[in-house]
Amino acid sequence: MIFSRCVTTSIDRRKGKIHRGGISSYVKVKNDLQKWLKECPGSDVRFSTMFDYYALPVDFPGFNEANQKNDVYEKVKILEEAFATDIGDWRFIPYIQLHEFESLIFVDPQALDFTYIDKEDSISNLVEIAQEFGNPELINNGPETAPSKRILKEIPEYDKVVAGVDTLELIGVDLLKQSCKHFCEWVGKLENVFRDA
Repeated sequence: MIFSRCVTTSIDRRKGKIHRGGISSYVKVKNDLQKWLKECPGSDVRFSTMFDYYALPVDFPGFNEANQKNDVYEKVKILEEAFATDIGDWRFIPYIQLHEFESLIFVDPQALDFTYIDKEDSISNLVEIAQEFGNPELINNGPETAPSKRILKEIPEYDKVVAGVDTLELIGVDLLKQSCKHFCEWVGKLENVFRDA
């Protein structure tokens, strides 16, 4: 059985509201993860993350060391290893998405036409970007050039929660794995957990 939820980033006690998503501080991430780990102490339970590399907070473990590397795969490896060490639970499998969730859409941006049927030209522009980079995980993390910013420039009404998830479902895990090395490695680790269970 698989469950997912967003990290609690703040709590408004006056309004009784919990805010999730958008990591502003690693401390909040760590506190939430450690709470989950305590809630489910079994040895048959595994925990993972899917955090965007783009705009990762500067207090994230390994942040300074990772920033000294040029290769993005080296950067994310350092971050994930430091993350795992800091959490300190063998059941935890960290994953940081290069460069963000929307990178995966660039595996086949044409799949956006299922939701945005009137955006043929915009989707064609996104297809060109995907072809230019070849590897979706290398589409960079600048404030104007991150994958989500590129999609929003072409499709201002793009909605990550609905359209993003629907688009990835259409693309399919097999094609995502073929096109995105780091994503494939993560999914492989998760598949091994289920295979060994």
